[in-house]
Amino acid sequence: MKKLRIIYAGTPDFAVPALQALIQSGHEVVAIYTQPDRPSGRGRKVQFGPVKQVAVDANIAVEQPSSLKDEEAQAVLASYNADVMVVAAYGLILPQVVLDMPTYGCFNIHGSLLPRWRGAAPIHRAIQAGDKETGITIMLMAAGLDTGDMLLKVPCPVTAEDTGQTIHDKLANDGAEALLKVLELAGVGELSPEVQEESLTSYAHKLEKSEAEIDWSQSAQQIDQTIRAFNPWPVAFTTFNGKPLRIFMSKVESMQSTEPYGTVINETPEGISVVTGDGVVSFSRLQLPGKKAMDVRDFLNGRSLLDYKLPC
Repeated sequence: MKKLRIIYAGTPDFAVPALQALIQSGHEVVAIYTQPDRPSGRGRKVQFGPVKQVAVDANIAVEQPSSLKDEEAQAVLASYNADVMVVAAYGLILPQVVLDMPTYGCFNIHGSLLPRWRGAAPIHRAIQAGDKETGITIMLMAAGLDTGDMLLKVPCPVTAEDTGQTIHDKLANDGAEALLKVLELAGVGELSPEVQEESLTSYAHKLEKSEAEIDWSQSAQQIDQTIRAFNPWPVAFTTFNGKPLRIFMSKVESMQSTEPYGTVINETPEGISVVTGDGVVSFSRLQLPGKKAMDVRDFLNGRSLLDYKLPC
């Protein structure tokens, strides 16, 4: 395997497994690019992001420019003389001059089987849309939004139990393995870029809190997909006694009902069943304001939603 000089650009948890794999490989990670530190938590203390923490622990140079569009930041990046720049959920736009700097270009670890979902939230939109399969694409970055040629695709099934978190974790690990394969191919000159078919693209809009309130007039299938897609953020919710009731897990029931949608028709320690615009959905994990998330079994200890009409 040819040893490559690599700049790694990423910020959140999704980008950590691939970075760790690179550090453990025979390649040389010459610098880490990550977004500037920001205050977080109740005390608003400045904390390192997940990628920066890994870099600091591994004693790798860290760069945190607020933009890569100015000449000074570009000069610093060029000084690393990288063979490849790997990007995974970095959060900054790479101008063409930066894309052209590395010998083999800039590789992006993208959380969908391109060209299916381009944009900010491909994992969540795939679940919300009911896709039975998603995956990782290692892409040669271009100036457009996720428009570059595909270098390697790794599929991942989406089950009825998967959430935004479980698919996120699977794809983060799959992305690490796929990246090492692509770097090996790059080192021996055997990359085979594949052009994306534009007619097959969908745009994965950024998630918004305003989307999270459940509309019980939708079908049970759509509500279930949205609940699981929005776990762990922004978390789907409904209103109970005038306060938000957050819902983390659900499934579509086989039963039917003639009750108005939003009506709670059954509750057991395994789930609370609600009539929808088409079918019945039950939820099994929820959270009251000021409380920790809990299973339905614990929620029903002294409480009941039976016959309650949830607002739409």
